[in-house]
Amino acid sequence: MRANHVKRRLKAGEPSIGTWLSLPTPESAEFVSALGLDWLVVDAEHNSVDQKTLSQMFVAMAHSSIAPMVRIPWNNPEHFKRALDAGAWGIVVPNVQTREEAEQAVQAARYYPLGSRGVGGGRHYLSFDTNGAEYYEHANEEILLVLMIEHATGVENAEAILSTPGVDTCFIGPNDMAASMGLGLGTPLESDKPELVAAIKHVRETCLKHGVAPGIHCSGAEGVNKRIAEGFQFCAMASELRYMLGGLRDDIATLNWQRAEAASRGAASSEGAIVRY
Repeated sequence: MRANHVKRRLKAGEPSIGTWLSLPTPESAEFVSALGLDWLVVDAEHNSVDQKTLSQMFVAMAHSSIAPMVRIPWNNPEHFKRALDAGAWGIVVPNVQTREEAEQAVQAARYYPLGSRGVGGGRHYLSFDTNGAEYYEHANEEILLVLMIEHATGVENAEAILSTPGVDTCFIGPNDMAASMGLGLGTPLESDKPELVAAIKHVRETCLKHGVAPGIHCSGAEGVNKRIAEGFQFCAMASELRYMLGGLRDDIATLNWQRAEAASRGAASSEGAIVRY
């Protein structure tokens, strides 16, 4: 059975870097999985990723050494079951605010005797390049459970959440955390607002106190380097959609062209206008 290299690196205190997949397509998953990152998280919370597409995206990643993960829509046992049985190596649970919610996530992610995950499913063992019997024996050791703290209430309850047995990693969502603190929508991920900085520091220090790997969402490589220097390990670099649009936007901004609609409006007075696409 393939070992979950992400879980081992985090346990060893090392950083592990990945990105998010927003586009519900196996093709994007395949291309990004070849770039040499540690892991990819399919974002099924905010994007239209159905069960069949999720399985196909995991299949597309299988040729690489990437760890396939998913952010489920909500902390519901059904979402855990379907994502894990599709072959996820890790589950990211959004917006955990209490110890009870943390305990519920642990129960859903682990087989008996550590939890209550149902026995069954289709391709979970294929994802680890093994057979069903070996998968059932070692799944509890290999599946990475990541709880997101992204609300002020979660920050207040960080001690109770992160001391829950069975939690591997915490992942901070700075945007939602800032919004819940009344700091506004769209706050930069590496914002220096004192309230947000203090909240992030508190969660990170609580993680380290309880042997949970601290993680956080970053805007890019510069942000990841900054967070690693602060002691974070499980760091995400934006998303493949952000990089695609950002690259196109930057190049479009440097083009020497005139948009078609602008050219048509000025056609009467500029008969010889040239439009470059």
